Amino acid sequence: MTDHAVRPLGPGEVRAAGDLFRSTLYVKPSTDEEWVYGEGAYQPGRTLGAFDADLIGTARSFDSALLVPGGRWLPMAAVTGVGVRPDRTRRGVLSELMRAQLGEFAERGVAVASLYATEGPIYGRFGYGVATLGKSYDVDRRRARLRPDAPAGGEITLLGLEESLEQLPKLYDDLPHARPGAMTRPSYAWPNFDGHARRSPLPVHTAVFRGQRGVEGFACYSAGNVGSGHEVVEEAEVHLMHTTTPAAFAGLWRFLLSLDLIARVKAYQRPMDEPLELILEDPRRAETSKVDDATWLRLVDVEAALSAREYTGDGSVVLEVTDALLPGNSGRYRVAADGVERTTAEAGLRLDVAELAMLYLGSCRASSLAAAGRLEVTGPDVLTTADLLLGTRVSAWCGSFF
Repeated sequence: MTDHAVRPLGPGEVRAAGDLFRSTLYVKPSTDEEWVYGEGAYQPGRTLGAFDADLIGTARSFDSALLVPGGRWLPMAAVTGVGVRPDRTRRGVLSELMRAQLGEFAERGVAVASLYATEGPIYGRFGYGVATLGKSYDVDRRRARLRPDAPAGGEITLLGLEESLEQLPKLYDDLPHARPGAMTRPSYAWPNFDGHARRSPLPVHTAVFRGQRGVEGFACYSAGNVGSGHEVVEEAEVHLMHTTTPAAFAGLWRFLLSLDLIARVKAYQRPMDEPLELILEDPRRAETSKVDDATWLRLVDVEAALSAREYTGDGSVVLEVTDALLPGNSGRYRVAADGVERTTAEAGLRLDVAELAMLYLGSCRASSLAAAGRLEVTGPDVLTTADLLLGTRVSAWCGSFF
């Protein structure tokens, strides 16, 4: 039993929830000016609050869709703004919020949920697993040169801050997204980015690449002085970059590396197989500074999620899934290129729903999880079949922070 209650918040309560969440990150409450933009991030009916006498915890989401291997879009809840007041932590408040939220997703028929985790140990307890990874670059702009055989052509148009904020949603929506892990970005996904861009101490611009197919990509970046005293460095930071053709990818990096007065270009959480090093004369000029977990995924409806994606190879594997929070997902599933079905056949792999989420977009291999002791192998040659079935041609990547 708990001494608090969880319920959806009304329109007049969401600002308090936002400020509570900010406090858990040690950020001051939003100003009236900030709230003008921040309020638009709250989809009606999607913010939960936990109460004793007062609001002590919150979690919110907005409706989106996830691109799964094979090209289908699957209904997804983008989870964010999760926090518990510091004097009420470790009392089951977060667990109550997560249980209530997952139950609401299941009732609405949402197939998957996704989030970015502030702390790694938390969300595996609720069935989330790391589904996409991202690598960060620190590029020596003054010494980096594109290879002469790098794709060429196209034209760059530069947008200022207000033009960027006005046009970015359409630019993003109009691009043909192809990587598993991509998500749709409804209106609720943009206000936090808008606020970040407006608060940036450095000018924010968007470079739009137009090629033979029209707009083929864009890069939103800020550039200017960072540091102080003798440590001042001229730096450009890439906030968003989405491309659909090799020409757009090379063209945008050619532009970024041509910025005068800039010493370094930094880009964060890029796709693991993005070929930046391969288009540079000296690949060492693009230093990978970090590899991070990016989105964490939760399969809310395991059968619907498994049935939505495509599989590779001629074999099949029976997965025995355990889901403590949504027990209707627990059971055995035969997975093959010709479809997915529940079965009573002997399992080849036994795993928790969190580990299944790690396999779902192809970022992790079954053989890797087995080597780490995170799933049980119960049949011969199962790992080879599972790695092939669940593997993907390109790295999964979201590219949208929420």
